[in-house]
Amino acid sequence: MRILFMGTPDIAAFCLQQLLDAEYEICGVFTRADKPVGRKQVLTAPPVKQVAQKYDIPVYQPATLRDGQAEEIIRQLAPDLCVVVAYGRILPPQILSIPKHGCINLHVSLLPKYRGSAPVQWAVLNGDKQTGVSIMYLNEGLDTGDILKVASIEIGENETSGELFEKVTAVGAKTLIETICEIEAGTAVATPQDDAQATFAPMLKKEMAEFSFSQPAQTLHNLVRGMNPWPMAYFVHEGKKVKVTRSRLAEGKAEAGTILSLKPLVVACQENALELAEVVPEGKRPMEGAAWAAGRRFCVGDNILSCESEQ
Repeated sequence: MRILFMGTPDIAAFCLQQLLDAEYEICGVFTRADKPVGRKQVLTAPPVKQVAQKYDIPVYQPATLRDGQAEEIIRQLAPDLCVVVAYGRILPPQILSIPKHGCINLHVSLLPKYRGSAPVQWAVLNGDKQTGVSIMYLNEGLDTGDILKVASIEIGENETSGELFEKVTAVGAKTLIETICEIEAGTAVATPQDDAQATFAPMLKKEMAEFSFSQPAQTLHNLVRGMNPWPMAYFVHEGKKVKVTRSRLAEGKAEAGTILSLKPLVVACQENALELAEVVPEGKRPMEGAAWAAGRRFCVGDNILSCESEQ
């Protein structure tokens, strides 16, 4: 089959590479515009474009899919199937109807749970033990199309969103290729979603990252994992942000914010306690929580939120 691929970030680039490795014919690639990256704001191509250019695949970066030009390009490409992975745009009906076998999408949750843009992060934030990937037909809704194939993935107790995303990417690419094989063979079966069971996973915002120890340890642990790698959970100590990049659940009970242990650094929460395994003090590099506590000259029994420690 002639496949038109639409995608932008790393997960899409990985899937495109897997399709190329499997020797599928990619007749064209649609991706988002190049963007300035880094402190020097160097104009950089999206990961999908970088892969496509290695194989001399035609790349298109339209500002919109609704002005007729994109539709004309796709009709000229004459794809049998359109594969979409994190493209970042909703395809209008006139484009959805072009490929003979329709348009399919990789979504990184077990639909209809976590429709939206941040399903992996919300699975971790909510403390789920399991997530997965879904391959579905695209329609005019947001992640509402019929399901073709799913695969489940276990979530580890201390696993971050970033770590989980690596697993989801690998499983997603494998499941995508399996689905394409079934479409080619005419054995694919589409199952409608139960809209009544739908939940949503909106984009994360920076203001969601701040926390207080007057919350249950499990809630904070989920927040630390879910906000890693972006925007990183943090608390405020002496007017400065202290990001927490790694945490573990711990035993102990005391007033919220009380330091229960220094090596490792364990802080009491509203319920139980949390080990701050790795932190990033404002303006400094990542370090073990115990090293930060030593630098602040904390003592067991101090309250991390109220004490004025010496430099």
